[in-house]
Amino acid sequence: MAAVPRRPSNPRAERHMFSSSDDNAMMKQIQATHAPDGREFAVRPLLHLVEDIFQRAAPTGLATLVHPQGAHQAQLDAIDDKALQNGFYEMMDVLSHTINKISCEISCKCSGGGDAHATTLSIFNLLSSYSWDAKAVLALSAFAVNYGEFWLVAQLYLTNPLAKAVALLKQLPEIFERADLLNPKFEALNNLITATLDVAKCIVEFKELPSQYITPDAPEMLTATAHIPTAVYWTIRSIVACASQIIGLTGMGHEYIASTTEAWELSSLAHKVRSIHEHLMKQLTLCYHHIDEKRHIEAYQTLIRLFETPHIDNIKILRALIYAKDDQLPLYHGDTKKRASLDVLRRKNVLLYISDLELPHEELAMLEQMYTESRDQPTRTESQYEVVWLPVVDRSTQWNDAKQSQFDSLRSAMPWYSVYHPSQIDPAVIRYIKEVWHFNKKPMLVVLDPQGKVVNPNAIHMMWIWGSIAFPFTSSREEALWKEETWRIELLADAIDANIVGWIQGGKHICLYGGEDIDWIRKFTRSAHAAARTANIQLEMLYVGKSNPREKVRKNNDIIQAENLSHILPNLTLIWFFWVRLESMWHSKVQHNRTVENDSIMQEIVTMLSFDGSDHGWAVISRGSGGGDQMAKAKGGDILKGFDDFPSWQHNFTDESGFVPALNDYLHGHHDPLHCNRLILPGTTGRIPERVVCAECNRPMEKFIMYRCCTD
Repeated sequence: MAAVPRRPSNPRAERHMFSSSDDNAMMKQIQATHAPDGREFAVRPLLHLVEDIFQRAAPTGLATLVHPQGAHQAQLDAIDDKALQNGFYEMMDVLSHTINKISCEISCKCSGGGDAHATTLSIFNLLSSYSWDAKAVLALSAFAVNYGEFWLVAQLYLTNPLAKAVALLKQLPEIFERADLLNPKFEALNNLITATLDVAKCIVEFKELPSQYITPDAPEMLTATAHIPTAVYWTIRSIVACASQIIGLTGMGHEYIASTTEAWELSSLAHKVRSIHEHLMKQLTLCYHHIDEKRHIEAYQTLIRLFETPHIDNIKILRALIYAKDDQLPLYHGDTKKRASLDVLRRKNVLLYISDLELPHEELAMLEQMYTESRDQPTRTESQYEVVWLPVVDRSTQWNDAKQSQFDSLRSAMPWYSVYHPSQIDPAVIRYIKEVWHFNKKPMLVVLDPQGKVVNPNAIHMMWIWGSIAFPFTSSREEALWKEETWRIELLADAIDANIVGWIQGGKHICLYGGEDIDWIRKFTRSAHAAARTANIQLEMLYVGKSNPREKVRKNNDIIQAENLSHILPNLTLIWFFWVRLESMWHSKVQHNRTVENDSIMQEIVTMLSFDGSDHGWAVISRGSGGGDQMAKAKGGDILKGFDDFPSWQHNFTDESGFVPALNDYLHGHHDPLHCNRLILPGTTGRIPERVVCAECNRPMEKFIMYRCCTD
């Protein structure tokens, strides 16, 4: 019969473990035993086996004694499969002797009720040649042998004659019969084992940190390394305490079974071990943050090198942009609702549609219309490109059901390819998109040629200006298209209204006008129509509202239509598109280093955008086929006065000179040199130049920052 372990003579001293001076003295003793010989072994498989023993031994206290459960063959096979991996059996040939020695040391020292620190120190002496993580795992393994043997007998003694005979020799049946009294003690024991195992796993995790991303001299590692010896000490000290409780049960009487002092001491020790674990986890988190930063930098630099290197096709580039495991299909096709591999994009022109989840409805609708139109004509070269949506999501905010639903809704609305989930875009890729491709909230189209080379850093402007005619959407194609263009009504209005083509072909005069002042609109349209009747010209007027059209523009549309003042665009999306095309022209020109001083079209674009920046109306008038490219344009007050004063300059208008040139002559003669123009552009679209000059006087415009929520 084993002797009854004596309770500490000074429980208060044990309760507080060690004072700081005692701690220092204790750790000096422990450090003195540490003499690693450089031998290394994979501790993780051994730790897995130990954890498995603790989980199977008594996961629910003593409840398993009343209703014993046999181990399933499948579970046993699983353990054997784990052991076969990584040469586990060969490793155990080397380690089993050490584990047995520690197990015997624990059994011997704890049976006599010896001093816990002295027992812990003797185990450290046995483990002197091992690393700190190996010390912790080997000591746990030795305790797991004793612990597992105890519970093996406990679980089998009612059904297995051999287990029953061993239990009788150890005088265990009485303990098993009083399971209800032992439950608090075993609950405290299980809690301490769990806490100790957590610390051991944390220590092993530190050892497994990739040395290429975090070195031992990194501040985060230095701090952790300083605390690991103490953590290993309390791991082994806890093992000793647990072993003492298990061994002490043999031959104990009713008084010991009913005692709660040991349970309290185990709980106190568990509290200390959990505190150690919390501290180590905080340090481990810092280490992982350091590693993530290093990996992020490495991935970012790799991405830069990849884009600077020629490739035979685009797959390597696409794999770098869109992460996919070997067994995953990383793409999702919005039209077929099926997943796809990156191979569907191999050696094709790929347009990367980059945006966040706050996609403007108007933009998505227009882009979808252009994409669908190009696909409806399969014989044309435009069908040789594919679009892939890359959603840029802020990783600092939690991904929740609402965001998943928002993402699913957008993805399903797109007829082209999308990544299956935003998490497939690595943070390094997002950084590259923001820093190299200058993405800043506003959607953009980066064009990759069949070899994965970036041939246009943002073709969204080309798409808005020319649609699929701009294929293959390269910067050189953009330059060539601009060389073919002149400032004319076709460029300005494009196909925003089906009637425009007919008006042009019919040689009619076309007036585009905008603004939000309905009183001015009434006066201007009536005056323009009156002048047209007097001049005997055919004038068609179209209201194009204002950029970011809202309720005022919608109401104006209703009034204009009800009062038959002019033509209107049927919906606000087309009005939005008219202004986005103008902004796109400006940004496209800026990308090619064009300014008001060196580009006539740029001067006209800036004038139009300045009109929209004012609080008043404006108008542009041109004649269709046969009228050349000449236009007359002016702000609301000037153009209204021009039509009101038509009798004063109508003698200058002849069939030869034309109505538009005569109007221009009048406007130039009555131009007010005192003016103030405002150019309002979305600051997140492309790159804004530092210097912009006024389209009227060529003086540099003063730059301001404006915040607007786009509400009426």
